[in-house]
Amino acid sequence: MNQPSTNLGETYAAYQTWKTQPLTGPPTVSVVIPAYNEAERIVPTIGAIAAYMSTLAMPWELIVADDGSTDETVALLQGLEMTNLRVLIAERNGGKGSAVRRGMQAARGEYVLFADADNSTPIEQLGPMLARMEDEGFDVLVGSRAADGAQEANRSLLRQTMSDTLRWIVQNVMQIGVQDTQCGFKLFRKDVADELCARQTIDGFSFDLELLYLTGRLGYKLGEQPVEWFDAPGSKVDSMKEARRFIKDIARIRMNDMRGVYMLEDAATDSQGKQS
Repeated sequence: MNQPSTNLGETYAAYQTWKTQPLTGPPTVSVVIPAYNEAERIVPTIGAIAAYMSTLAMPWELIVADDGSTDETVALLQGLEMTNLRVLIAERNGGKGSAVRRGMQAARGEYVLFADADNSTPIEQLGPMLARMEDEGFDVLVGSRAADGAQEANRSLLRQTMSDTLRWIVQNVMQIGVQDTQCGFKLFRKDVADELCARQTIDGFSFDLELLYLTGRLGYKLGEQPVEWFDAPGSKVDSMKEARRFIKDIARIRMNDMRGVYMLEDAATDSQGKQS
């Protein structure tokens, strides 16, 4: 992957082109942002993403999957008048997993990043992840707050304790192979994202866990990348409520697998057919 440009003139020109002119071919990267009532935070996040992506000298698109917002989120996004920004509007709140799925399915890039609307993992973390995807052949690469070299800031003791506890449960029950399943910064190959989304059943907070579980069960190459992360103010997550739901969803995912809901046997048959 090309190194980010440090030439301000080139970066500004690239941004203006991206903002005003439609892409002439498929993008290399699609950035997907799920958003629910993010009027206070979404515009700075979009600005940060556009500024950084304009340094990378590659075609890219930005997709915001609104999740039935009742504030000014959609109006603010539409007011930006960015040609290569697509806003997917939902009539009702379907859950973060639903929004991410709609965004990833609509993406046209070779790689699809989903990132949280608060930019809690700075978009600059994408560059090293793209390089590793290309160099090491990962199908899915997740930003990790637990991997060696990760940096966290401003996380409350309660959220840290709950995160560590849930992480321990996941490692011992699900055996997914990464230390942090819930960081909102994950990079997928588009064809893999489509395969995973087609089998996804969870629309809420635990959708990441299901996607990563399916990644392993389908035999895709999964890795994690240490990232910088800060606990952005204004979080809408009820930690205790979501922790209880998360534990229930662990059981749900395992039961879905046992009952054949994910149709993994069909996937294995298809794979064997392609190889023969």
